[in-house]
Amino acid sequence: MRSLWHSLLVFFSSLTLTVVLLALSIVLVFWATLAQVKIGVWGVQEQFFRTLFVLGFIPGTRIPVPLFPGGYLLGGMLLLNLFAAHLYHGKFAWRKLGIHLTHLGLVLLLLGELFTSIWQEEFQMRLTDGETKSYSESYRDVELAVIDRTDPKVDDVVAVPQKVLAHGEPIQQASLPFRIVPRAFYPNAVLQLRSKVPNAPESPATQGIGPQVVVTPIPITYKQDERNLPAAIVELVGPDGSLGTWVVSAMLGAPQHVNYAGHDYVLTMRFERNYKPFSLKLIKFSHDVYEGTDIPKNFSSLVEVKTPDGRDNREVNIYMNHPLRYAGLTFYQSGYEGEHTTILQVVRNPSWLMPYIACLIMAFGLVIQFGLSLIKFARRRRAASDPAAV
Repeated sequence: MRSLWHSLLVFFSSLTLTVVLLALSIVLVFWATLAQVKIGVWGVQEQFFRTLFVLGFIPGTRIPVPLFPGGYLLGGMLLLNLFAAHLYHGKFAWRKLGIHLTHLGLVLLLLGELFTSIWQEEFQMRLTDGETKSYSESYRDVELAVIDRTDPKVDDVVAVPQKVLAHGEPIQQASLPFRIVPRAFYPNAVLQLRSKVPNAPESPATQGIGPQVVVTPIPITYKQDERNLPAAIVELVGPDGSLGTWVVSAMLGAPQHVNYAGHDYVLTMRFERNYKPFSLKLIKFSHDVYEGTDIPKNFSSLVEVKTPDGRDNREVNIYMNHPLRYAGLTFYQSGYEGEHTTILQVVRNPSWLMPYIACLIMAFGLVIQFGLSLIKFARRRRAASDPAAV
């Protein structure tokens, strides 16, 4: 047993393993850079770095097979290699303080990327001049919202996340008098009017706008300037049987109404919302261009941050490289639509400081190590030029 432990320690602490892992990492980054042209930044992150293996498919099937180690595997192995090397070879010595600090910074940098991939949440908030919102929306994930609008003063909302909807199991919520039964889910699809699609198959939908449209699944897009528009076929089933089948899609602008048991429900698929304990009001969006051209010079959003209890009520100007940091969130000026609508990227990343701390520690460690080496070199030079000083 001791021999096995020793063999593992020797293997994981070897410099050869370090070189092999770094070489594989270089290949992974190069491959991902090429793939980014087709699948975009988000696709590369998901398929190359935030995974144990880069997967491919057996030709003619959808059976995945590992093709190459992914970012999680290579990063984890590098961490293990670093720890094992210090455990097996490393003995703390003041003359190696710089090396120890540099390795500590490297460990923090790798852990920071791991925590960021796990904890970071990204949403976006679209605001038009004068509009107020207390929620941001996911750029990729949708939810099926069933809203009870019977009481004109209060909306009672049941939101079904995309993952649950895609799973296909019936959904029973205590506040709803019916079950939601997903019949089909399409991660990306286009809707067309039935009158414009000759020989279209019969629609599975029986209620709402469903019978008038044709749902056509299309491949998922990973491009930065394109957005997936999921769609689903859902059936509502009450105690006395089916109430009908609806087509829901993020492409549909208008919600569909369901009247049942004396209640007025609205059925809509929308991008997943993340509510905040405060609101943002867009006072003014500014889009400046260089004189005589259409080249953007500056765009900024003057917003009002307000909490319900009135403890915070202030104006903040958000512009490039000057985000708003509030309540653990960072609001970046991301884009715009027209002259009056701003798009803010909303990011929550509890580990955002770790890369900065890691880089400072590594820089400090390198300065110390370089300084110690310089002092040692100077002493040798002085000893060589003045033998009497030895």
